[in-house]
Amino acid sequence: MTDPVVLYEERDDLAIITLNRPEKLNTLTDAVIQGVADGIDTATKSQDVVAIVLRGAGGNLTGGYDLTATSFNGDDIPPQWSTPYGARGPKPRAGAWDPVRDYQFMNNNVRRFMKIWECPKPVIGEVTGWAVGGATDLVLCCDLLYMASDAHIGYAPSRLFGTPTTMMWVYRLGLEHAKQFLLTGRAIDAQTALRIGLVSYVCAPDELSAEAEAEAQRFRNIPANQLALNKMLINQAFENMGLRTTQMMGTFFDGITRHTEEAYQWTESFAEKGFREVIRERDDPWEDYGSSKPPAS
Repeated sequence: MTDPVVLYEERDDLAIITLNRPEKLNTLTDAVIQGVADGIDTATKSQDVVAIVLRGAGGNLTGGYDLTATSFNGDDIPPQWSTPYGARGPKPRAGAWDPVRDYQFMNNNVRRFMKIWECPKPVIGEVTGWAVGGATDLVLCCDLLYMASDAHIGYAPSRLFGTPTTMMWVYRLGLEHAKQFLLTGRAIDAQTALRIGLVSYVCAPDELSAEAEAEAQRFRNIPANQLALNKMLINQAFENMGLRTTQMMGTFFDGITRHTEEAYQWTESFAEKGFREVIRERDDPWEDYGSSKPPAS
């Protein structure tokens, strides 16, 4: 028996959801995304849970989507998305891209990430190690972010092969900083993240979980209906700013960026140069902005 890819625990009035693929930097697969969504559903229904903490095992939150498990170029999209929305139609030919099928597949991930946003209970995300690419689609849906002092967060795929699908960046950062970090894909260190208002709190890595849990436990002093109404009210302000429309466009655009000629040539170069070398070449021009680079997961 192998360990679950997502762990769920209830203790001290909290639900703890832990991404549990440390050997793979907790990269996101369908099973991981579903495990997080199921954990949020369970915590929402539990009368013993006042707040939720989301974290990653092994010192990293998540390295984003596991590109070694899914190419996102159409050949290996799961069978349930073989035709758009279950419609009748021919089996897609090898290598063909169906934008509607792609959107349905990726939007299913967005809907599951957004369970965090829609949960009536506060969700605190712990940013440890690296939270890159698709990791941000997940963790930026949390209500509060606590970050380890040596951690980094960023969306490197904006340089090539992706756009954010939940697109929380612009709503959490505002125009200038959203453009600064999305147009370049630069990683954001903890002190910068705190300064620009992306995270609530920064502390030493070995203190992070205790600090996040202590904050989450304080919510036991506020009635659940009060928390739910205030979270709904805050969220609705962003919904009124067009959040769902932006997410729809971001999810469509993500598929487009993965099917340009540049994207095809980039993924084809994996076989010639190796995955890590290709990632290094993409990221090296921006390395001078920080002291380290995201892992090639």
